[in-house]
Amino acid sequence: MSTPLTRGVRVNIAAGTYGRDTLPAYLESRWGSPTAPIELVAVDGPRTAVLLGDLNVFDVRSLLVDGLRIAPGGDAFHCERCTELTLRRVELDGGTRQAHETLKVNQSTDVVVEDSDIHGAWDNAIDFVAVHGGRIARNRIHDADDWCAYTKGGSVDLVVEDNEIFDCGTGGFTAGQGTGLEWTMAPHFTYEAERITVRRNRIHDTWGAGLGVNGGSDIVMSGNTLERVGARSHLIEVTFGARGCDGDTATCRARLAAGAWGTDARDDGTNFTRIPNRNVRIEGNTIDNPPDRPSAWQHFFVPSAWTAAQPGTAANPGPAFADDGLVIRGNTIRNGGLSMSLGVGGEDSGCGPTNPTCNVTQLLRNNTFLP
Repeated sequence: MSTPLTRGVRVNIAAGTYGRDTLPAYLESRWGSPTAPIELVAVDGPRTAVLLGDLNVFDVRSLLVDGLRIAPGGDAFHCERCTELTLRRVELDGGTRQAHETLKVNQSTDVVVEDSDIHGAWDNAIDFVAVHGGRIARNRIHDADDWCAYTKGGSVDLVVEDNEIFDCGTGGFTAGQGTGLEWTMAPHFTYEAERITVRRNRIHDTWGAGLGVNGGSDIVMSGNTLERVGARSHLIEVTFGARGCDGDTATCRARLAAGAWGTDARDDGTNFTRIPNRNVRIEGNTIDNPPDRPSAWQHFFVPSAWTAAQPGTAANPGPAFADDGLVIRGNTIRNGGLSMSLGVGGEDSGCGPTNPTCNVTQLLRNNTFLP
């Protein structure tokens, strides 16, 4: 433990169903490397080996989990402070939305989740907090009450591509959201998400927005297909993230001293810092809501600037803008046409007439709205 391996370790797991007490459910400080990895493999093929207990991992390096089905009827896989984690061809089954988060990864680097099926949470199917570098690709991500997936807490340099994302409540995928300041990881203490690329995903049957950015910088969402999204609200949202403190006051103060955005006060639902957006590009997407499945009120949600004083330190952004450098263009949108409100350009919304990159005239000129 806490010593780099000189030889790799591979655990071959034969086909069968393994009870909660059959295999270790916790790995800590097992340090593999790219040349000496730790591998847990369903040796008889993907999802032939079924684990009925969860797998909880802390401070593990160069871990590959390949082909396992983990079905505890709750949280399936959690990795904290991991480096070079790959989940491939797995099924993470949280049951009938019994998991809090089916897959949770936090304070980790170089995380890859690919060719997998992740589902069954009353909160989020995938929750990335302060994940620096990686890819979420070619997965089925579905059946959650909140967002199907989000990357937040200062997550950076991630690609989310070629996934099917569906059957979720608050929405499909969002870059950013809200995080306690103590959970962020150096040096990314400001935006909730940075340099996230979301492309070629199919997102369908979400009660809320299909795509969102909540406190993100340099976010690109392109070439995605959205169907039957926003029944309770809107198609796409670009709004503020939230940053409070979850109770570890000393760590929050240390982050603030290092220039972080946020506050050292516990977030009571109102006492949090609004995290702005910068340079968000939503381009070349196709949104297809049939006539009997339009969004509830409008196409987009972009709030107006937050001009009130921000809690915390003078380093916090103020005023905070949700639409700084926002570009929405080249999208084809069938959602009631222009009889549906754009949702922007008004007194209480962003993309006003003085915004050079996002305003009503530009949106109508550079996007196609179909009835």
